[in-house]
Amino acid sequence: MVKRYTSQAYKAADDMVFGKSVYPVKSELGLEVGAGYVTAEVNYAPRPEAGVSKEKLVSEYRRLTTDILARAVQIGFPAISLETEHVEQMTNNPTWGGEIAHVQKTILEEYHEEYGIKCGLRHTPGDIREDRDLLALIGPKYDKLMESFEAVADGGADFLSIETMGGKEILDYSVLRNDVPGFIYSIGCLGGMDMEMIWTDIRKIADKKGRIAAGDTDCAQANTAMFIAGGLLDKNLAHTLAIIARTIAASRTLVGYEAGAQGPGKDCGYENTIVKSITGCPIAQEGKTATCAHADVMGNLTMQVCDLWSNESVEYHGEFGGTSVQCWSQTLSMDAALMNVATETGNAKLLRDMFMLSDRYRDPQGYILAYDNAYKIGSAIVKDGNDLYLRAKNAAIETVNLLTAADNKKLVMSKFELNALADAKAALEALTDETDTFMSDCLEKYKAEEPRFKPEANYKF
Repeated sequence: MVKRYTSQAYKAADDMVFGKSVYPVKSELGLEVGAGYVTAEVNYAPRPEAGVSKEKLVSEYRRLTTDILARAVQIGFPAISLETEHVEQMTNNPTWGGEIAHVQKTILEEYHEEYGIKCGLRHTPGDIREDRDLLALIGPKYDKLMESFEAVADGGADFLSIETMGGKEILDYSVLRNDVPGFIYSIGCLGGMDMEMIWTDIRKIADKKGRIAAGDTDCAQANTAMFIAGGLLDKNLAHTLAIIARTIAASRTLVGYEAGAQGPGKDCGYENTIVKSITGCPIAQEGKTATCAHADVMGNLTMQVCDLWSNESVEYHGEFGGTSVQCWSQTLSMDAALMNVATETGNAKLLRDMFMLSDRYRDPQGYILAYDNAYKIGSAIVKDGNDLYLRAKNAAIETVNLLTAADNKKLVMSKFELNALADAKAALEALTDETDTFMSDCLEKYKAEEPRFKPEANYKF
């Protein structure tokens, strides 16, 4: 049963802070997420050569899991969470992922019993529903994906997540053409429809297995736009357009919670501050500690209301300070310790604001995702919360309005950015308020222009 959000969980933006959520969740081994403290969530990837067989892959995850827990207790951290983002072999062969989850959970249990460390384990099967030339969202690959969720839940994963692909064929087409209506259709509408289907089924599995349906991220679309936009000197895509894609993504990611997700939301969902303002569910975030995986322009700001603090992903290998997972888990946990001391000493909001202000005016993306503006985007979404098109459109319009009204002496935008913003505003103003008309027009347009778009097969049109 999908329940749409038409109001926000927080009465004001200032009520949001790191480590606290309205609806905390708890793992089997005592880790409470969003219950008053921040915990590191370590993310990792096996070396390519480990994927040649099930035995080698299981051994790789056994070693890296032990490394993380050993470092945590050596330094004296009270809690740790792990996220295993599947390599394709683990999802395409569900027994592989299930055995790895079991091996990891067994190690966590041993450390929890011996040292009292609170532990959580997230597994994120890969969205394998993509053929070489097109998406195949419904069919045998979907069934295999659900088998993978069953297997990792049986293996002991506390938190079930995924990074879904719905709508990506139209986003890829639209982002190359600065097509803002295409952003709304691909991310907000098609992505939202796919999310409703898959998260309804994930929640069923979670309930059956006694696990937690955690959350999604618009990695396939909004992160694609963010990475294409790049840094301050890049002009492949305007950053104003990238942040419009991101705020539309909040409407899409929200659907997971409407279909049963409970948090913590996925780390690479930079839209999560917006989502938390609406749902009150805990979130993971990444930023400055994700430089092992990518650069971004808001590495401090994303700590502002996080409940888990993540490094995105790092390949398992040796460093001077230990293995890569030990080094990054220690850095993450030290950040979490600082946030937790700020909470204990009554300085949480001061530190939150310092995180936010350090990146707020660096770029349009950080400006919009600053928690006060993120809250405003959330308000725009819930205003028409029952309609996937209208709420995505509202998010885009509010983004344009906030950027247009920004102090141009603090948020300095280039002519390139201002022109893109003006074009986006004109495109949004030209859009209909009639959902049926928008959906019908887009269906006709993209069926004619994008051969990879298979609406009947993938979205049950």
